[in-house]
Amino acid sequence: MTPSEVDIQIGEQALSQLLDGNRRYVELRRIHPNQSDDRRNSLLGGQHPQAIILGCSDSRVPPEIIFDQGLGDLFVVRVAGNVIDDIVLASIEYAAEHLHTPLLMVLGHTNCGAVQAAMDDTELDGHLPSIAQAIEEALEAARELPGDTLNNAIRAHARITAEHLRLSEPVLSVLVRSGSLLIVSAIYDLDTGLVEILE
Repeated sequence: MTPSEVDIQIGEQALSQLLDGNRRYVELRRIHPNQSDDRRNSLLGGQHPQAIILGCSDSRVPPEIIFDQGLGDLFVVRVAGNVIDDIVLASIEYAAEHLHTPLLMVLGHTNCGAVQAAMDDTELDGHLPSIAQAIEEALEAARELPGDTLNNAIRAHARITAEHLRLSEPVLSVLVRSGSLLIVSAIYDLDTGLVEILE
């Protein structure tokens, strides 16, 4: 097995651990790992999270809870509509390059208000238009698909964002090509609590 194959396997193991935690959450078998005083003290010298989660700021989608994780397990970046800009990208790059986190998940969710607002095409106040503009590419893709436009747009947005991150220069694309970073997109169902991987 080559070094890059080993790295990819580490990312896949991290993804499997997240999905196992999500199943525990859904089945009401949560174990609340890594939340003790000892765990907190063990992190004083540094952190080594197993996954980066780019998620929506929506209060109904807290990654540590829906994946049944604890202190130091996840490097979470949350912003309305799970959109990316330079600051979000810099945060992700820090975790991927400097903390050597092997997995990045773009986590959208059903009934996303940011995607709905962008889809409604109503006049938005303040800085909200910048979020709608970041989602426009997904709306264009969703209009070509059969079925529920909002659901299609939410899924398209997660996939498109993940692809932009895979191609992002100069940091993430290099890590992806070397096998050091696995990037996936996913959707959290507000009704069932399940996380579905889209790739």
